[in-house]
Amino acid sequence: MRVGTFVLAAQFPGQGQGEALHRAVRSAEVAEESGLDSVWLAEHHFVPYGVCPSAVTLAALLLGRTRRIRVGTAVSVLPNAHPVALGEQAALLHLTSGGRFSVGVGRGGPWVDLEVFGTGLAAYEKDFPESLDLLLRWLREPRVAARGERFTFREVPVVPRPDELIGGPEPGPEPIGRPDQGPEVIVACTSKESARLAAARGLPMLLGMHCGDEEKAEMVALWRTYARAAGRTHDEIEHAGHVSAGVVQIADRRVDATETLLKAMPGWLKQGLEAHVTVDGRHRPMRDPVAYTELLCGVHPVGPPRLAADRIAATAERTGITRFALLAEGSGDLAATEENVRRLGAEVLPLLS
Repeated sequence: MRVGTFVLAAQFPGQGQGEALHRAVRSAEVAEESGLDSVWLAEHHFVPYGVCPSAVTLAALLLGRTRRIRVGTAVSVLPNAHPVALGEQAALLHLTSGGRFSVGVGRGGPWVDLEVFGTGLAAYEKDFPESLDLLLRWLREPRVAARGERFTFREVPVVPRPDELIGGPEPGPEPIGRPDQGPEVIVACTSKESARLAAARGLPMLLGMHCGDEEKAEMVALWRTYARAAGRTHDEIEHAGHVSAGVVQIADRRVDATETLLKAMPGWLKQGLEAHVTVDGRHRPMRDPVAYTELLCGVHPVGPPRLAADRIAATAERTGITRFALLAEGSGDLAATEENVRRLGAEVLPLLS
């Protein structure tokens, strides 16, 4: 079982952006101190839902401050970035961290980001497969040219080559995949089409915290079906390394853990989700913040250590997923977040071994 944290750098009402980023960095440092496996970093633009605009940049900082823990993006929004630029950054972090970096990518949403960065709505609606394939080629081939609808350029050498890893990370869990072949790539999947896209390329899925075990099990089953149809090997299918995102809040009593999140998260969710602006004016319905928080408390490890461990184990049994990215900053408070992460490492992890 590999348990890590999911870091949004959420800006709660009344907080500054620097405060949110400080909490994000500290929670990641404490995650390594507490024996967790990984830290997964979200990326958002122009909204207090999360104030980290570049997951790969924050990953670079955290890789420099840590020695053992894996750091991944969850996700880098591919429609906002050039795949080659992201590929160069991913290769650089992979090589300089001893193979501790994972690059997670996703489509994001039809947000105003597409206007600001000049990529346009097509980058979100239809160009994601081309962008993903170009990124994969950059991370796997010595020279790359592009002749696609969106990207066209002459052949150029890949520098630095991500397969030239020297050494490795400090002692810890077994490495993910084949570090000598480049960084792990993972795809955020919220639909059958995204599952098909990832499966055809043999890439693991990141499944969101809004999903319960049943929905995640269905997505894994779909992925396996699509992967077999695409000719992926038995080993690729059986050891795909999907990641389940969720929320964690540890307290001696379940009612106390739930109360902590219900006091803080609805205000953050309301202000953060309402701030999203679509690029074309389309209406995007918003979840009820209180009902959503209650849902998260009901399906994720929120409560005493034994309950939390049982819920993580149950998700693994029902879905086959054994990697977890758990949001620990739901209280909105730095000291409470650090304590939450420490209790996850000290009191929950031993129950899963």
